[in-house]
Amino acid sequence: MRKLNSLPKFVTLLIGTMVIFAVWVTAVNAQSQLTENSKLALNGIGPIRVGMTVDEASQSAGIKLTRRGSGGRDEYQCSYVEPKGEPKGIAFMVTKGRIARVDISGDRITTIKGARIGDTEERIFSLYPGQIQATRHPYQGRSPYNGKYLTFVPKDAADKNYRIIFETANNRVMRFRSGKLPEVEAIEGCS
Repeated sequence: MRKLNSLPKFVTLLIGTMVIFAVWVTAVNAQSQLTENSKLALNGIGPIRVGMTVDEASQSAGIKLTRRGSGGRDEYQCSYVEPKGEPKGIAFMVTKGRIARVDISGDRITTIKGARIGDTEERIFSLYPGQIQATRHPYQGRSPYNGKYLTFVPKDAADKNYRIIFETANNRVMRFRSGKLPEVEAIEGCS
């Protein structure tokens, strides 16, 4: 009789454990998806990391990455892929078959520190104190705006080959990107 009385407690415990596990799995899966809530880091965005192949990145993020239009060089040297469908405003530079940089043009995507398109130059300096190098935009003389490159240079030796670059016009961030050197510094991407 004693075993029968303990059965409901065991079943209750088992069901409770299964519910907790299901909630945990859902939370982990939500974090591993690439969404407009994913944050840009020095070495990638959300679950996609610099150094992954396109197939690895697609599997990791749970999305299909497709080659973007024409332009750029041979796909094994340099090309761009982007999510098919959502999220918009994210493109991945692929060099030698691996993700090398992430370009952000969507105004809903932010960096881990919260920087986004539309931020002032002053805000970028305040988010990354002592780590921003400001340089004149390479096309400043050929364009109608007063632009700069604000480059985040990490202090950690493990990250020395990565950068985040904010392109500004008239004191506001127009777009930004992160990735490894030298690809992250390429002014026109793969062109």
